[in-house]
Amino acid sequence: MAEAPKNNVLAILEANPSASGATEAAGKDSAPAAAAGKRKVKKNKHSVPKARACVCATENNTIVTITDLNGKVLAWASSGSSGFKGARKSTPYAAKVAAEKAMTAAQPFGIQSLEIEVKGIGPGREQAIRGLQVAGVNFESITDRTPIAHGGCRAPRPRRV
Repeated sequence: MAEAPKNNVLAILEANPSASGATEAAGKDSAPAAAAGKRKVKKNKHSVPKARACVCATENNTIVTITDLNGKVLAWASSGSSGFKGARKSTPYAAKVAAEKAMTAAQPFGIQSLEIEVKGIGPGREQAIRGLQVAGVNFESITDRTPIAHGGCRAPRPRRV
């Protein structure tokens, strides 16, 4: 009896059982191979001594984002993610809790000083800054980045009816 020619992929898998998932098909114990192949990779939390805190205070919510000076987000929190819903999201207390939660999440990065940027006219502007102050970091500057209307662009021509 002549044996049918094998597919090249099957021949390679039979010759090298550690390739792909052929160990289960061969009936061998695959636990040591799987443990050796998959290693847990620790996340490298780099040290960021100087960071920026962006506070976006809108009418309905307050979002606090901690970034490094290049703009890479390290941690963030908002009034909504801190457990407040509905009208309670727009309170100064909710903004303070969100700022404290963002600073707690950013603690593994070793932040020592902050540049604060505040944007918006919401009720949580000042309380969010006080919430950041509780963490005990130094403030380098507090900048207001609220967009201000300046008359805008030219209005469209009136319609002719």
